[in-house]
Amino acid sequence: MPVSDTSSLAITFSDIEAAADALQGQVARTPCMASRKLSEQTGATVVVKLENLQYTGAFKERGAFNKLRSLTAAERARGVIAQSAGNHAQGVAYHARRLGIRAVIVMPRHTPYVKVERTRSFGAEVLLHGETFDETRALTDRLIEEQGLCLVHPYDDPLVIAGQGTIGLEMLEDHPDLDVLIVPIGGGGLIAGIAVAVKTRRPNLTIVGVQTERFPSMRQALDGVPILTGTSTIAEGIAVKQPGRLTLPIVRQLVDDVVLVGEADIERAVLSFLQEEKLVAEGAGAAGLAALMKYPDRFAGRRVGLVLCGGNIDLMVLSSIIQRGLARSGRLVRLRIQMRDVPGSLAGALTHIAETGASVVEVHHQRTFTTLPVEVAELEIELITRGRRHVQEIVERLQQHGYTVFVDDRQG
Repeated sequence: MPVSDTSSLAITFSDIEAAADALQGQVARTPCMASRKLSEQTGATVVVKLENLQYTGAFKERGAFNKLRSLTAAERARGVIAQSAGNHAQGVAYHARRLGIRAVIVMPRHTPYVKVERTRSFGAEVLLHGETFDETRALTDRLIEEQGLCLVHPYDDPLVIAGQGTIGLEMLEDHPDLDVLIVPIGGGGLIAGIAVAVKTRRPNLTIVGVQTERFPSMRQALDGVPILTGTSTIAEGIAVKQPGRLTLPIVRQLVDDVVLVGEADIERAVLSFLQEEKLVAEGAGAAGLAALMKYPDRFAGRRVGLVLCGGNIDLMVLSSIIQRGLARSGRLVRLRIQMRDVPGSLAGALTHIAETGASVVEVHHQRTFTTLPVEVAELEIELITRGRRHVQEIVERLQQHGYTVFVDDRQG
Protein backbone atom coordinates (compact mmCIF):
# COMPACT_ATOMS: atom_id res chain seq x y z
CA MET A 1 0.00 0.00 0.00
CA PRO A 2 1.73 3.25 -1.10
CA VAL A 3 2.10 5.83 1.65
CA SER A 4 -0.02 8.94 1.12
CA ASP A 5 0.57 12.29 2.83
CA THR A 6 1.23 11.64 6.53
CA SER A 7 1.61 15.27 7.61
CA SER A 8 -1.74 15.22 9.42
CA LEU A 9 -0.84 12.20 11.57
CA ALA A 10 0.22 12.43 15.22
CA ILE A 11 3.88 11.60 14.56
CA THR A 12 6.39 11.73 11.74
CA PHE A 13 9.32 9.56 10.78
CA SER A 14 11.70 12.16 12.24
CA ASP A 15 9.94 11.79 15.63
CA ILE A 16 10.78 8.08 15.58
CA GLU A 17 14.38 8.77 14.61
CA ALA A 18 14.65 11.22 17.52
CA ALA A 19 13.20 8.60 19.85
CA ALA A 20 15.70 6.02 18.59
CA ASP A 21 18.57 8.38 19.43
CA ALA A 22 17.13 9.06 22.89
CA LEU A 23 16.62 5.36 23.66
CA GLN A 24 20.21 4.34 22.93
CA GLY A 25 21.69 2.99 26.14
CA GLN A 26 18.37 3.39 27.96
CA VAL A 27 16.41 0.37 26.70
CA ALA A 28 17.64 -2.85 25.13
CA ARG A 29 18.05 -3.17 21.39
CA THR A 30 16.44 -6.59 21.40
CA PRO A 31 17.37 -9.39 18.97
CA CYS A 32 15.27 -10.05 15.88
CA MET A 33 15.70 -13.81 15.69
CA ALA A 34 15.15 -16.01 12.65
CA SER A 35 13.09 -19.04 13.67
CA ARG A 36 13.72 -22.15 11.61
CA LYS A 37 11.25 -24.20 13.64
CA LEU A 38 8.38 -21.74 13.36
CA SER A 39 9.16 -21.35 9.67
CA GLU A 40 8.85 -25.11 9.15
CA GLN A 41 5.66 -25.15 11.20
CA THR A 42 3.91 -22.30 9.36
CA GLY A 43 5.30 -22.40 5.82
CA ALA A 44 6.56 -18.80 6.06
CA THR A 45 10.08 -17.52 6.71
CA VAL A 46 9.65 -16.24 10.26
CA VAL A 47 11.68 -13.78 12.31
CA VAL A 48 10.70 -12.75 15.83
CA LYS A 49 11.45 -9.43 17.55
CA LEU A 50 12.14 -10.44 21.16
CA GLU A 51 10.71 -7.56 23.19
CA ASN A 52 10.13 -10.03 26.02
CA LEU A 53 13.87 -9.59 26.66
CA GLN A 54 13.48 -5.97 27.76
CA TYR A 55 14.33 -5.48 31.43
CA THR A 56 10.65 -5.15 32.34
CA GLY A 57 9.69 -7.97 29.98
CA ALA A 58 7.85 -5.91 27.35
CA PHE A 59 8.17 -3.24 24.65
CA LYS A 60 6.33 -0.60 26.70
CA GLU A 61 9.62 0.67 28.12
CA ARG A 62 10.36 2.39 24.83
CA GLY A 63 7.39 4.73 24.79
CA ALA A 64 7.47 5.25 28.56
CA PHE A 65 11.08 6.41 28.57
CA ASN A 66 10.60 8.60 25.51
CA LYS A 67 7.74 10.38 27.28
CA LEU A 68 9.43 10.67 30.67
CA ARG A 69 12.67 12.07 29.31
CA SER A 70 10.70 14.91 27.67
CA LEU A 71 9.11 16.19 30.92
CA THR A 72 10.01 19.62 32.26
CA ALA A 73 11.57 20.03 35.69
CA ALA A 74 8.22 21.21 37.06
CA GLU A 75 6.41 18.17 35.64
CA ARG A 76 9.01 15.83 37.07
CA ALA A 77 8.64 17.43 40.47
CA ARG A 78 4.86 16.85 40.47
CA GLY A 79 5.19 13.21 39.43
CA VAL A 80 3.48 11.04 36.84
CA ILE A 81 0.49 8.73 36.68
CA ALA A 82 -0.35 5.86 34.32
CA GLN A 83 -3.28 3.49 33.92
CA SER A 84 -2.24 0.10 32.68
CA ALA A 85 -2.90 -3.65 32.68
CA GLY A 86 0.73 -4.18 33.57
CA ASN A 87 3.44 -3.78 30.96
CA HIS A 88 3.09 -0.01 30.51
CA ALA A 89 2.92 0.24 34.28
CA GLN A 90 6.25 -1.53 34.66
CA GLY A 91 7.89 0.55 31.96
CA VAL A 92 6.73 3.80 33.57
CA ALA A 93 7.60 2.66 37.09
CA TYR A 94 11.08 1.43 36.16
CA HIS A 95 12.17 4.48 34.19
CA ALA A 96 10.50 6.92 36.60
CA ARG A 97 12.62 5.46 39.39
CA ARG A 98 15.74 5.75 37.22
CA LEU A 99 14.93 9.40 36.54
CA GLY A 100 13.94 10.20 40.15
CA ILE A 101 10.25 10.81 39.35
CA ARG A 102 7.34 9.79 41.59
CA ALA A 103 5.05 7.33 39.78
CA VAL A 104 1.45 6.41 40.59
CA ILE A 105 0.01 3.45 38.67
CA VAL A 106 -3.71 2.63 38.46
CA MET A 107 -4.31 -0.99 37.46
CA PRO A 108 -7.49 -3.07 36.95
CA ARG A 109 -8.26 -5.24 39.97
CA HIS A 110 -7.72 -8.53 38.12
CA THR A 111 -4.31 -7.68 36.65
CA PRO A 112 -2.04 -10.77 36.86
CA TYR A 113 -0.22 -10.96 40.16
CA VAL A 114 3.22 -11.06 38.52
CA LYS A 115 2.62 -7.68 36.87
CA VAL A 116 1.29 -6.01 40.03
CA GLU A 117 4.17 -7.15 42.21
CA ARG A 118 6.77 -6.34 39.58
CA THR A 119 5.40 -2.80 39.25
CA ARG A 120 5.53 -2.32 43.00
CA SER A 121 9.10 -3.63 43.05
CA PHE A 122 10.11 -0.65 40.91
CA GLY A 123 8.92 1.73 43.62
CA ALA A 124 5.62 2.84 42.11
CA GLU A 125 2.47 3.48 44.15
CA VAL A 126 0.00 0.89 42.78
CA LEU A 127 -3.75 1.41 43.08
CA LEU A 128 -6.02 -1.46 42.00
CA HIS A 129 -9.34 -0.16 40.67
CA GLY A 130 -12.01 -1.31 38.20
CA GLU A 131 -12.44 -4.47 36.17
CA THR A 132 -10.80 -3.41 32.88
CA PHE A 133 -8.31 -0.88 31.57
CA ASP A 134 -11.10 1.56 30.66
CA GLU A 135 -12.69 1.47 34.11
CA THR A 136 -9.50 2.82 35.68
CA ARG A 137 -9.91 6.11 33.84
CA ALA A 138 -12.20 7.87 36.33
CA LEU A 139 -9.79 7.38 39.24
CA THR A 140 -6.84 8.37 37.06
CA ASP A 141 -8.53 11.60 35.99
CA ARG A 142 -9.43 12.44 39.58
CA LEU A 143 -5.85 11.97 40.79
CA ILE A 144 -4.52 14.12 37.95
CA GLU A 145 -6.89 16.93 39.00
CA GLU A 146 -6.21 16.58 42.73
CA GLN A 147 -2.43 16.09 42.66
CA GLY A 148 -1.33 17.71 39.40
CA LEU A 149 0.24 14.48 38.17
CA CYS A 150 1.37 14.24 34.55
CA LEU A 151 -0.38 11.50 32.57
CA VAL A 152 1.79 9.00 30.72
CA HIS A 153 -0.79 7.44 28.44
CA PRO A 154 -0.13 3.83 27.36
CA TYR A 155 -0.80 4.51 23.68
CA ASP A 156 -2.52 7.82 22.89
CA ASP A 157 0.50 10.13 23.15
CA PRO A 158 2.82 11.19 20.29
CA LEU A 159 6.00 10.58 22.30
CA VAL A 160 4.82 7.14 23.40
CA ILE A 161 3.86 6.19 19.83
CA ALA A 162 7.23 7.39 18.53
CA GLY A 163 9.05 5.34 21.16
CA GLN A 164 7.21 2.19 20.17
CA GLY A 165 7.96 2.91 16.51
CA THR A 166 11.66 2.32 17.11
CA ILE A 167 10.87 -1.41 17.00
CA GLY A 168 10.02 -1.06 13.31
CA LEU A 169 13.31 0.70 12.58
CA GLU A 170 15.29 -2.05 14.30
CA MET A 171 13.44 -4.85 12.51
CA LEU A 172 14.14 -3.33 9.11
CA GLU A 173 17.79 -2.77 9.99
CA ASP A 174 18.18 -6.41 11.00
CA HIS A 175 15.98 -7.91 8.26
CA PRO A 176 15.56 -5.45 5.37
CA ASP A 177 13.99 -8.12 3.14
CA LEU A 178 10.80 -8.63 5.19
CA ASP A 179 7.53 -8.85 3.26
CA VAL A 180 5.05 -8.69 6.15
CA LEU A 181 4.92 -7.54 9.76
CA ILE A 182 2.26 -8.97 12.10
CA VAL A 183 1.72 -6.74 15.12
CA PRO A 184 -0.62 -7.08 18.15
CA ILE A 185 -3.12 -4.25 18.69
CA GLY A 186 -4.64 -3.00 21.92
CA GLY A 187 -5.05 0.76 21.82
CA GLY A 188 -2.82 0.93 18.78
CA GLY A 189 0.35 2.65 19.99
CA LEU A 190 2.68 -0.16 18.97
CA ILE A 191 1.31 -0.73 15.49
CA ALA A 192 0.89 3.00 14.83
CA GLY A 193 4.53 3.74 15.61
CA ILE A 194 5.77 0.73 13.66
CA ALA A 195 3.54 1.63 10.70
CA VAL A 196 4.95 5.16 10.42
CA ALA A 197 8.52 3.87 10.68
CA VAL A 198 8.13 0.98 8.27
CA LYS A 199 5.88 2.53 5.64
CA THR A 200 8.22 5.51 5.35
CA ARG A 201 11.17 3.23 4.61
CA ARG A 202 9.31 0.41 2.84
CA PRO A 203 5.92 1.61 1.50
CA ASN A 204 5.06 -1.77 -0.06
CA LEU A 205 5.74 -3.83 3.06
CA THR A 206 2.46 -5.29 4.36
CA ILE A 207 1.45 -4.56 7.96
CA VAL A 208 -1.21 -6.76 9.54
CA GLY A 209 -2.61 -6.05 12.98
CA VAL A 210 -4.00 -8.69 15.32
CA GLN A 211 -6.75 -8.40 17.91
CA THR A 212 -8.63 -10.98 19.93
CA GLU A 213 -12.17 -11.94 19.01
CA ARG A 214 -13.24 -10.77 22.47
CA PHE A 215 -11.69 -7.29 22.10
CA PRO A 216 -11.91 -6.34 18.40
CA SER A 217 -12.21 -2.60 19.05
CA MET A 218 -9.78 -1.39 16.37
CA ARG A 219 -11.27 -3.74 13.77
CA GLN A 220 -14.75 -2.51 14.61
CA ALA A 221 -13.69 1.14 14.53
CA LEU A 222 -12.14 0.66 11.09
CA ASP A 223 -15.33 -1.02 9.90
CA GLY A 224 -17.45 1.82 11.24
CA VAL A 225 -19.61 -0.46 13.37
CA PRO A 226 -20.51 -0.15 17.08
CA ILE A 227 -17.69 -1.30 19.35
CA LEU A 228 -18.73 -4.37 21.32
CA THR A 229 -16.21 -6.25 23.43
CA GLY A 230 -16.09 -9.07 25.94
CA THR A 231 -15.07 -8.96 29.58
CA SER A 232 -11.85 -10.98 29.65
CA THR A 233 -9.18 -12.56 27.50
CA ILE A 234 -5.95 -14.47 27.98
CA ALA A 235 -4.34 -11.57 26.08
CA GLU A 236 -5.15 -8.97 28.73
CA GLY A 237 -2.38 -6.70 27.43
CA ILE A 238 -4.45 -5.94 24.33
CA ALA A 239 -7.87 -5.98 26.02
CA VAL A 240 -8.72 -2.36 25.15
CA LYS A 241 -12.31 -1.30 24.56
CA GLN A 242 -11.60 1.90 22.64
CA PRO A 243 -8.78 2.56 20.13
CA GLY A 244 -6.74 5.70 20.54
CA ARG A 245 -7.80 9.06 19.16
CA LEU A 246 -4.29 9.51 17.73
CA THR A 247 -3.64 5.92 16.75
CA LEU A 248 -6.83 5.18 14.83
CA PRO A 249 -6.09 7.59 11.94
CA ILE A 250 -2.58 6.14 11.61
CA VAL A 251 -3.88 2.58 11.52
CA ARG A 252 -6.60 3.53 9.05
CA GLN A 253 -4.08 5.13 6.69
CA LEU A 254 -1.03 2.87 7.01
CA VAL A 255 -2.07 -0.59 8.22
CA ASP A 256 -3.15 -3.03 5.51
CA ASP A 257 -5.46 -5.24 7.55
CA VAL A 258 -6.53 -6.22 11.06
CA VAL A 259 -7.35 -9.88 11.72
CA LEU A 260 -8.89 -11.57 14.73
CA VAL A 261 -7.78 -14.63 16.70
CA GLY A 262 -9.58 -16.69 19.34
CA GLU A 263 -8.54 -17.71 22.83
CA ALA A 264 -7.57 -21.22 21.73
CA ASP A 265 -5.43 -19.73 18.92
CA ILE A 266 -3.52 -17.66 21.46
CA GLU A 267 -3.06 -20.61 23.80
CA ARG A 268 -1.56 -22.67 20.98
CA ALA A 269 0.77 -19.81 20.05
CA VAL A 270 2.00 -19.37 23.64
CA LEU A 271 2.67 -23.11 23.79
CA SER A 272 4.36 -23.11 20.38
CA PHE A 273 6.75 -20.31 21.38
CA LEU A 274 7.62 -22.25 24.53
CA GLN A 275 7.91 -25.67 22.93
CA GLU A 276 9.58 -24.77 19.64
CA GLU A 277 11.84 -21.86 20.60
CA LYS A 278 11.90 -22.00 24.42
CA LEU A 279 10.50 -18.45 24.48
CA VAL A 280 8.05 -17.26 27.14
CA ALA A 281 5.25 -15.14 25.67
CA GLU A 282 2.23 -13.66 27.38
CA GLY A 283 -1.09 -13.82 25.57
CA ALA A 284 -0.70 -10.46 23.84
CA GLY A 285 2.90 -11.29 22.94
CA ALA A 286 1.79 -14.46 21.17
CA ALA A 287 -1.02 -12.82 19.18
CA GLY A 288 1.11 -12.36 16.06
CA LEU A 289 2.09 -16.02 15.96
CA ALA A 290 -1.55 -16.95 16.64
CA ALA A 291 -2.56 -15.06 13.48
CA LEU A 292 0.22 -16.68 11.45
CA MET A 293 -0.85 -20.14 12.60
CA LYS A 294 -4.56 -19.43 12.08
CA TYR A 295 -4.17 -18.05 8.55
CA PRO A 296 -1.16 -19.98 7.15
CA ASP A 297 -2.21 -19.75 3.50
CA ARG A 298 -2.19 -15.98 3.68
CA PHE A 299 1.47 -15.85 4.70
CA ALA A 300 2.92 -19.01 3.12
CA GLY A 301 6.18 -18.43 1.29
CA ARG A 302 6.53 -14.86 2.58
CA ARG A 303 9.17 -13.35 4.88
CA VAL A 304 7.19 -12.55 8.01
CA GLY A 305 8.24 -10.52 11.04
CA LEU A 306 6.47 -11.10 14.37
CA VAL A 307 6.63 -8.82 17.40
CA LEU A 308 6.76 -10.89 20.59
CA CYS A 309 5.80 -7.78 22.49
CA GLY A 310 5.82 -9.15 26.05
CA GLY A 311 6.60 -12.16 28.21
CA ASN A 312 4.98 -11.28 31.54
CA ILE A 313 2.62 -14.22 31.84
CA ASP A 314 1.33 -15.42 35.20
CA LEU A 315 2.88 -18.80 36.02
CA MET A 316 -0.49 -20.32 36.92
CA VAL A 317 -1.88 -19.26 33.53
CA LEU A 318 1.18 -20.66 31.78
CA SER A 319 0.85 -23.93 33.71
CA SER A 320 -2.81 -24.20 32.67
CA ILE A 321 -1.92 -23.56 29.01
CA ILE A 322 0.71 -26.29 29.13
CA GLN A 323 -1.70 -28.79 30.68
CA ARG A 324 -4.45 -27.96 28.19
CA GLY A 325 -1.99 -28.22 25.32
CA LEU A 326 -0.86 -31.63 26.49
CA ALA A 327 -4.51 -32.72 26.63
CA ARG A 328 -5.22 -31.45 23.09
CA SER A 329 -2.24 -33.36 21.72
CA GLY A 330 -3.11 -36.58 23.55
CA ARG A 331 0.00 -36.40 25.75
CA LEU A 332 -2.26 -36.05 28.78
CA VAL A 333 -5.45 -38.11 28.66
CA ARG A 334 -8.32 -39.02 30.95
CA LEU A 335 -10.01 -42.41 30.53
CA ARG A 336 -13.15 -43.80 32.10
CA ILE A 337 -12.87 -47.57 32.40
CA GLN A 338 -15.84 -49.74 33.37
CA MET A 339 -15.05 -53.15 34.83
CA ARG A 340 -16.51 -56.03 36.86
CA ASP A 341 -16.45 -55.15 40.54
CA VAL A 342 -14.45 -58.23 41.59
CA PRO A 343 -11.01 -58.60 43.18
CA GLY A 344 -8.21 -58.16 40.65
CA SER A 345 -10.10 -56.04 38.08
CA LEU A 346 -8.48 -52.76 39.15
CA ALA A 347 -5.02 -54.30 39.39
CA GLY A 348 -5.51 -55.90 35.98
CA ALA A 349 -6.42 -52.61 34.31
CA LEU A 350 -3.41 -50.85 35.83
CA THR A 351 -1.13 -53.70 34.75
CA HIS A 352 -2.32 -53.50 31.14
CA ILE A 353 -1.80 -49.72 31.15
CA ALA A 354 1.70 -50.06 32.61
CA GLU A 355 2.64 -52.63 29.97
CA THR A 356 1.85 -50.09 27.22
CA GLY A 357 4.38 -47.67 28.71
CA ALA A 358 1.88 -45.03 29.90
CA SER A 359 2.42 -43.24 33.20
CA VAL A 360 -0.43 -42.86 35.71
CA VAL A 361 -0.99 -39.36 37.09
CA GLU A 362 -4.21 -39.81 39.05
CA VAL A 363 -6.73 -42.58 39.76
CA HIS A 364 -10.29 -42.44 41.10
CA HIS A 365 -12.11 -45.74 41.66
CA GLN A 366 -15.88 -45.18 41.82
CA ARG A 367 -18.41 -47.65 43.26
CA THR A 368 -21.00 -45.53 45.04
CA PHE A 369 -21.76 -42.33 43.14
CA THR A 370 -22.66 -43.93 39.82
CA THR A 371 -25.70 -45.11 37.88
CA LEU A 372 -23.91 -48.26 36.76
CA PRO A 373 -25.17 -51.68 37.92
CA VAL A 374 -24.06 -52.83 41.38
CA GLU A 375 -21.64 -55.41 39.98
CA VAL A 376 -19.85 -52.82 37.80
CA ALA A 377 -17.23 -50.31 39.01
CA GLU A 378 -15.80 -47.34 37.16
CA LEU A 379 -12.19 -46.23 37.11
CA GLU A 380 -11.37 -42.66 36.15
CA ILE A 381 -7.69 -42.41 35.37
CA GLU A 382 -5.39 -39.66 34.07
CA LEU A 383 -2.36 -40.76 32.06
CA ILE A 384 0.74 -39.30 30.46
CA THR A 385 1.17 -40.83 27.01
CA ARG A 386 3.28 -40.44 23.89
CA GLY A 387 0.37 -39.04 21.89
CA ARG A 388 -2.92 -39.98 20.24
CA ARG A 389 -1.62 -43.19 18.64
CA HIS A 390 -0.41 -44.36 22.03
CA VAL A 391 -3.83 -43.54 23.54
CA GLN A 392 -5.50 -45.70 20.90
CA GLU A 393 -3.10 -48.54 21.70
CA ILE A 394 -4.04 -48.32 25.39
CA VAL A 395 -7.77 -48.28 24.64
CA GLU A 396 -7.54 -51.26 22.31
CA ARG A 397 -5.48 -53.30 24.78
CA LEU A 398 -8.00 -52.71 27.57
CA GLN A 399 -10.92 -53.52 25.30
CA GLN A 400 -9.26 -56.78 24.25
CA HIS A 401 -9.23 -57.79 27.93
CA GLY A 402 -12.90 -57.07 28.51
CA TYR A 403 -12.82 -53.52 29.78
CA THR A 404 -15.22 -50.84 28.48
CA VAL A 405 -13.25 -47.65 27.83
CA PHE A 406 -14.31 -44.04 27.17
CA VAL A 407 -11.85 -41.28 26.28
CA ASP A 408 -12.79 -37.92 27.83
CA ASP A 409 -14.11 -35.93 24.86
CA ARG A 410 -13.43 -32.57 26.54
CA GLN A 411 -9.77 -32.82 25.59
CA GLY A 412 -10.18 -31.24 22.14
